[in-house]
Amino acid sequence: MIVLVTDRLTLSPVAVGDMEALSALWANEGFTRHIMGRALSEEEVWFRLLRDLGHWQAKGYGNWSIRETATGAYVGSVGVLDYRREIDPPFDAPELGWGAAPAFQGRGMAQEALQAALAWTDAYRPEPRTVCMISPENTPSVRLAERVGYRTYGEADYKGSRVVLYERPRASIG
Repeated sequence: MIVLVTDRLTLSPVAVGDMEALSALWANEGFTRHIMGRALSEEEVWFRLLRDLGHWQAKGYGNWSIRETATGAYVGSVGVLDYRREIDPPFDAPELGWGAAPAFQGRGMAQEALQAALAWTDAYRPEPRTVCMISPENTPSVRLAERVGYRTYGEADYKGSRVVLYERPRASIG
């Protein structure tokens, strides 16, 4: 399993032991507002966790749990994903997704984790670009995407909500 370490953070593949932290995060409507539009039940979080565990097994990559290295506090998650979303235009590249708990927002931690995930993706995935989708109302996430090199390439309807599609070319390694 792939563990990434930054100056302040340790990113480890999502594990069953993350269930309590994930349940608290996904129950927080401040976190879910732009992602799901509602808090998730423990059952829904469990299914998400199982999906994430299976993603690592099937694809060799997936969601990492972000924790502060110094304290072990759960910050959020970031991932390289292949969710086979039913979206038009379809995603034809790895999808990046991220989120930080409200208590950790505004401290640069999501950017630090996203940059680590993108550096890993650029080094180990052959695709020429990555993609993401963001609710247009989620301005902090839009700004973060733009700071790390994502640019708009389209819009789509995803499960009844409008999303903006972003792409980022693979960085040259060397």
